[in-house]
Amino acid sequence: MSQNPSIVVFDVGNVLIRWDMHYLYESFFASKEEIDAFTAETGLHDWNLQQDLGRDWAEGIEMLTKAHPGYEKEIRAYRERWHDMVPGVVAGTVLIKERLQEMNVPLYAITNFASDTFRECQERFPTLKQFRDIVISGDEKTVKPGTDIFHILLERNNLDAADCLFVDDSMPNIEAARSIGMHAHHFKSPFGLAEDLRNYGFAI
Repeated sequence: MSQNPSIVVFDVGNVLIRWDMHYLYESFFASKEEIDAFTAETGLHDWNLQQDLGRDWAEGIEMLTKAHPGYEKEIRAYRERWHDMVPGVVAGTVLIKERLQEMNVPLYAITNFASDTFRECQERFPTLKQFRDIVISGDEKTVKPGTDIFHILLERNNLDAADCLFVDDSMPNIEAARSIGMHAHHFKSPFGLAEDLRNYGFAI
């Protein structure tokens, strides 16, 4: 892959906005270890992925509360207080995104997200509305690191993978993007992203 990308494709969670279950469950449990034990026992991460794949919240909550009735309050809080898990934006990344917008760089997004909570986040954080297109897993019924979700973006917008730089905090997602010919940046901090963008020729 020799050409530099001219398009930037952002992940959302923990790249543009902060998301962590611990922010919510700190009010339910006495320690991080207790939270981790709860999420492991209930399989909360895999359960949440099904909402990212388009499952209805009410269906998911009913299923999990029946399997773990001792945690009904904590499970119901997951949706009732979902926004407690999202305390704000990753300010440095949003500033980078705004600078790219000023430079008229085409910006897109691919995100594993339930449809309704993503649109609620768009109302909280208007920066999430400012893309040429956003591929949301809950709408498409497919998630990263599967490659189908990347192909949806490329085909829907008539993009060449080699023109795109994908930014994500998950290495499996980065590897998936690279496997279909996209450039990719494994996001760890806005500082590293800015440096890599400059290395790719973006004058930020």
